[in-house]
Amino acid sequence: MKTIKKAIIPAAGLGTRFLPATKAMPKEMLPIVDKPTIQYIVDEAIASGIEDILIVTGKGKRSIEDHFDNNFELERNLMDKGKFELLEKVKEPSEVDIHYIRQKEPKGLGHAVWCARKFIGDEPFAVLLGDDIVQADKPALKQLIEQYEETERSVVGVQKVPENETSRYGIVDPCTIEGRRYQVSHFVEKPAPGTAPSNLAIMGRYIFTPEIFTFLDKQEIGAGGEIQLTDAIQELNETERVYAYDFEGKRYDVGEKLGFIRTNLEFALQNEEIGEEVERVVRDLLMEKERAKL
Repeated sequence: MKTIKKAIIPAAGLGTRFLPATKAMPKEMLPIVDKPTIQYIVDEAIASGIEDILIVTGKGKRSIEDHFDNNFELERNLMDKGKFELLEKVKEPSEVDIHYIRQKEPKGLGHAVWCARKFIGDEPFAVLLGDDIVQADKPALKQLIEQYEETERSVVGVQKVPENETSRYGIVDPCTIEGRRYQVSHFVEKPAPGTAPSNLAIMGRYIFTPEIFTFLDKQEIGAGGEIQLTDAIQELNETERVYAYDFEGKRYDVGEKLGFIRTNLEFALQNEEIGEEVERVVRDLLMEKERAKL
């Protein structure tokens, strides 16, 4: 059995939900407290044993490459000033090799993954999306890798969402349950409200066998006029079983404004340096709001 050492991080989206901030800054570089969103994703991949990452970028995403590159002037300045803790934070990750390819047209998530086919070759691989950050004792991706090692089949990460939010996600229709692992009858991309077969939503973590490219090669247009990854997963499921795994951990949705703000607040409150002060600021703001009502 081939081990999973390669991962794809699609980062070519336009980030329209965060305009005008994302007019010149990639949404993947928006900070959660003091760390860009995409660095949380890369850190999870490294902690899961990934050795090579391909980031699929688009126009205006050069700052992602700069972030994961060496900055000799900055590093020298921090070293000279004895700021070694900060120095470690800004160094290029040494545990993984990061590569880049540009998605020339915004044709959807399925197309972004298809752009990585030559990088992957005939190996199983991981895909991590940047809209979901997961805090877990064992990285969410590592949990999926362990499921792949048991089944030697593709695995998608899922978690339960409220019924009124199912239309925002790819949804799985489970047929059997084995602990936290599900055999799946169908995968449905963003079902219309009230039509979802379950509330198990795909949460941006995947393990695929290379056979997924057989279906992505068709370049079939799906929901929203884009090439949908979920459609290819469903086709793959019809020829070789694809599992869903309800991974453990707290998932943070940073792909929309309210979730992004909530994530920043929770991470700031957890921060040893500023947590107590942030809590005081939040209390003061709430008290000011109440006083303004009087």
